[in-house]
Amino acid sequence: MAALTLGSQTAHDLTLFYFLRPHFIPGDVFLGDRGFCSYAEMALFQARGVDSVCRLHQSRRPDFRRGRALAVGDHVVSWKRPGRCPGGLRAEDYAQLPATLMIREIRYQVAVKGFRTRSVTLATTLLDADAYPAEALAELYFRRWEIEVDFRHLKTTMRVEVLRGQSPEVVEKEFWAHVLAYNLTRRLMWEAGRRMGSEPLRLSLKGALDHIVSRWHGMSGTGSMKSYDALLSRIGAERLPERPGRVEPRVKKRRPKSYPLMQQPRAVLKRMLTG
Repeated sequence: MAALTLGSQTAHDLTLFYFLRPHFIPGDVFLGDRGFCSYAEMALFQARGVDSVCRLHQSRRPDFRRGRALAVGDHVVSWKRPGRCPGGLRAEDYAQLPATLMIREIRYQVAVKGFRTRSVTLATTLLDADAYPAEALAELYFRRWEIEVDFRHLKTTMRVEVLRGQSPEVVEKEFWAHVLAYNLTRRLMWEAGRRMGSEPLRLSLKGALDHIVSRWHGMSGTGSMKSYDALLSRIGAERLPERPGRVEPRVKKRRPKSYPLMQQPRAVLKRMLTG
């Protein structure tokens, strides 16, 4: 499933997610953070044959003394439908929600050198502990962080952080053009990984972009297929090193200049300087 929707900065993620839910098909597994851990979303997904794995919302307090115990820190409990329709949910969707929902809650510890140990609790509709061990679900949720890395690539590597359109329509077109370029690059990385026997997600996006730009002109005319194969080989060779538990400080390497922000058009500021 590949889909994307846009909205205002004040729109909640769940409001926008309404437009993405129909893209899921039976057999899919939805992976989300705390904001998506809601009774309504998990129940609506289950009705479509889609299971969910989310981090437990902070408003819920799990009690592992209750429910059907599967292991230490792993049990199945019954959630009750909200007493009233949640905000952002249509009344017709709320009417379809079942009275109760069986949810599996899993608690595990995350220990990273240099940081204090954190406790993480997941909520999922995958109830079979033999088919879906707690360790596998914890590993699956850990991979959710990859979407945050993708957001960083879109903003920084693809230079979407600052768009230069002068109207909402042009800005939206500019954004979609960047997303299209990003998806096409990922498609090349996927094919390159399959050819080179590498996991596509372990390939360098920046390296792939550099090779695409450097070989752009060689991709047209005679011999284009040979150039295409060479491009895939170069992309497939850009493997990122394994760096488990890697942490980096969220700081800037260089001190910015102490100039004020440009809050007027350049032409206006020039006229102010020249009098």
